[in-house]
Amino acid sequence: MAEMQPTMEILKKIRKNSEQNKDEVFTRLYRYMLRKDLYYLAYQNLYANQGAATKGVNNDTADGFGEEKIKNIIDSLAQETYQPKPARRVYIKKSNGKMRPLGIPTFTDKLVQEVLRMILEAVYEPIFLDCSHGFRPNRSCHTALKSLKNEFTGARWFIEGDIKGCFDNIDHGKLVGYIGNKIKDARLIKLIWKMLKAGYLEDWKYNSTYSGTPQGGIISPLFANIYLHELDKFVAQLSKNFFSQPDARRAPEYRAIEHKLYKTSKEIKIATQEERAKLIKKYKLLKKELLKTPCKKQTDKKIKYIRYADDFIMGVNGSKEDCIWIKEKLSDFIACELKMEMSDEKTLITHSSECARFLGFDIRVRRNDSVKRGSKGNVTMRTLNNKTELLIPQKDKIMKFLFDKKVIQQRKSGEIVPVSRAALLRCTELEIVSQYNAELRGICNYYSIAGNYNILNYFSYLMEYSCLKTLAHKLRSNCGKVKVKYKDGNGKWGIPYETKTGKTRCYLANHSDCRNVTIASDNLPNTSKMLHGYIGTTLESRLSAKVCELCGTSEAEYYEIHHVNKVKNLKGKALWEKVMIAKRRKTIVLCKSCHDKIHNRSSHND
Repeated sequence: MAEMQPTMEILKKIRKNSEQNKDEVFTRLYRYMLRKDLYYLAYQNLYANQGAATKGVNNDTADGFGEEKIKNIIDSLAQETYQPKPARRVYIKKSNGKMRPLGIPTFTDKLVQEVLRMILEAVYEPIFLDCSHGFRPNRSCHTALKSLKNEFTGARWFIEGDIKGCFDNIDHGKLVGYIGNKIKDARLIKLIWKMLKAGYLEDWKYNSTYSGTPQGGIISPLFANIYLHELDKFVAQLSKNFFSQPDARRAPEYRAIEHKLYKTSKEIKIATQEERAKLIKKYKLLKKELLKTPCKKQTDKKIKYIRYADDFIMGVNGSKEDCIWIKEKLSDFIACELKMEMSDEKTLITHSSECARFLGFDIRVRRNDSVKRGSKGNVTMRTLNNKTELLIPQKDKIMKFLFDKKVIQQRKSGEIVPVSRAALLRCTELEIVSQYNAELRGICNYYSIAGNYNILNYFSYLMEYSCLKTLAHKLRSNCGKVKVKYKDGNGKWGIPYETKTGKTRCYLANHSDCRNVTIASDNLPNTSKMLHGYIGTTLESRLSAKVCELCGTSEAEYYEIHHVNKVKNLKGKALWEKVMIAKRRKTIVLCKSCHDKIHNRSSHND
């Protein structure tokens, strides 16, 4: 019997087919939901997330994953008896103080959603437009911002788009209809309907869902992208119809000044000494005026569009009346086709000389009348004219962050001073510096592409002295003594600590080192040598080896994954903890007997 082809290879072919034929309709995708290799990969994608051990409406978490669990899931899908559990609703605090609802699905539902996501992504990723950047492979906020910087050059107006409660108001019928245009598979469509209608529990009371994507669902961002792909296509067509070529002829105002320059230069040649000085002065003033005047008529029309999830911005070459017309067209489409509402108050039309806001950046088009001498001697050129700038909103973002985190306080005199953070005093010195580093690097890495990045020098100063004051408060000392205590001999200070390779120091991050760096993954490397001579590379290979990584038995009926949120939280007292610490892994493959013993002991200790 021929070996079954890995499902990921099949999905690659599906992706290729979708890329080569945008109109292809797929009819037999549900069968891939029944292939176990995808569930191993799904678990690999999910288990490292902090929420993997968070319970939904039952005790189902990443802990206990194994072949038996996969078999049960596949059997229920094959018999079409699988029914997603309602999400457990909790509320988290937003930056503005309001509470945002969050749904927590069971881990089994997360697994099924992740498998479905991989299948749908293979179909849809090749047909999504380049203007879409949210929740897509190899795309991010930074790719959206860099595209904006490159494409919005010379834009005269910005339209900031805002859809009211986008993710909560996605029409189920419309969404399934859009998916049905591309996928003709009744069983897969039925499964999607089940996910959309799963509902949620709040205070242990069931609530139905009539619109919106599954709360907290792995599949929700992809559903939203499929839905908003219709908006992307609409804007693309609108842009095509709106476009008009720029007039190659020079503007009458520009030609008029050129004529005056030519006439003045002729007059200078025949003028007397007294008249010559006045004419030269006139000539220079006309030259300056010429450099400030647009060379060509601004009659060209163009729309550029960037979307990240439900947040979008448009750069428009045209008049303000054109922008009002575009806004009305967008509003009509969103209301009639997408069954949503665009916020008139938050959908702003802004002249590009002023700042618009997108993904936490201030956006503007720079207009600079200064000139520089060209490479050909006396030829003068305009500098940095019509270039798009990405700027850090210092007051709205940086200072707000510092106040919210209680890094700074404002005195009655208006002076801003760094202060000690009482919330961190129970942490160790190393943990305090690590917390400041995480926050400092997070801000600096995110704004690393900003044109005014150097303003973070002040942010870095406030963070450092707040950190020093926190350490001083904890040690009942002062900043100067703390710096002396932790000096390394090279003028820098850092907290010393031990590692496997020896002594080292944790220094406070330098904002200048955070610019234009690639943020490395925090996932632990999967290269540790296993007990009993087994070296694992993937969860699938470790499970299929059928060897308990604790007791070494290979005679158990089936094996499960024991999962912990963080390796660093393990005490190292029990054998299984020592094994996981040694491997530097959040998972360990156990026989049923060993797994039950761990949970029984934990329950007894509780």
